[in-house]
Amino acid sequence: QVQLVESGGGLVQAGGSLRLSCAASGLTFSNYVMAWFRQAPGKEREFVTRISQGGSVTYYADSVKGRFTISRENAKNTVYLQMNSLKPEDTAAYYCAAAPTGGVLVRQANYNYWGQGTQVTVSS
Repeated sequence: QVQLVESGGGLVQAGGSLRLSCAASGLTFSNYVMAWFRQAPGKEREFVTRISQGGSVTYYADSVKGRFTISRENAKNTVYLQMNSLKPEDTAAYYCAAAPTGGVLVRQANYNYWGQGTQVTVSS
């Protein structure tokens, strides 16, 4: 079965950095658009960023543009999220997701598979 396993979350001070990883198994990874979403307490899950199957096309939410970078290594079935200049409002559970089709894909409904999430907490 398909599994997406996130790692790399933790507690960091404002202005700091974290790198999240998402290891995928049970699917042909290079055929899938990969994305990161996040959900803060009491809020709806929101789109953060996504990367095309080959890794050449990325798309970011305005709130993270210029601070976060998504990348992938298809040989390792892994997608990454480098988060710099973190702010307290970035505090959330971060989820990776996989979609079998191309496109901008900012809606949760576009994604077939989800990880369990990893918590990121940014202190002020």
